[in-house]
Amino acid sequence: MVRYTVDEVRAVMDHPEQIRNMCVIAHVDHGKSTLTDSLLAAAGMIAMDKAGETCATHNSELEKERSITIKSTSISLCYRVDEALVTDDHLRKLTGGGRREFLINLIDSPGHVDFSSEVTAALRVTRFVLECGCNVR
Repeated sequence: MVRYTVDEVRAVMDHPEQIRNMCVIAHVDHGKSTLTDSLLAAAGMIAMDKAGETCATHNSELEKERSITIKSTSISLCYRVDEALVTDDHLRKLTGGGRREFLINLIDSPGHVDFSSEVTAALRVTRFVLECGCNVR
């Protein structure tokens, strides 16, 4: 179930210090869309049991058919920082306001080298990168 109303999201937008632009990058088939789905499920935007199979950022028929991201797709979600994780004082130092709600503009980018221009464009508008990868020992 969605945890934020349009009015609540709009209220966060009035505070630019509470907005984070993030991009998910990795090679093809390393879980970018699955991670995006999981974050959307944690925000209550899709069912938790559908995370990983929904591929909410796959919009074209070709993306859905091939189960790959071809065009970078952004989606906005709200996140509330839990009091147990970050103190009010620390939050004030980080943001200047101490607000616990953040608007995260998340970009799911393609992993295939043929679509690298999409990744480059996505990285130009982001400050934070979530990199998906696997460790080989």
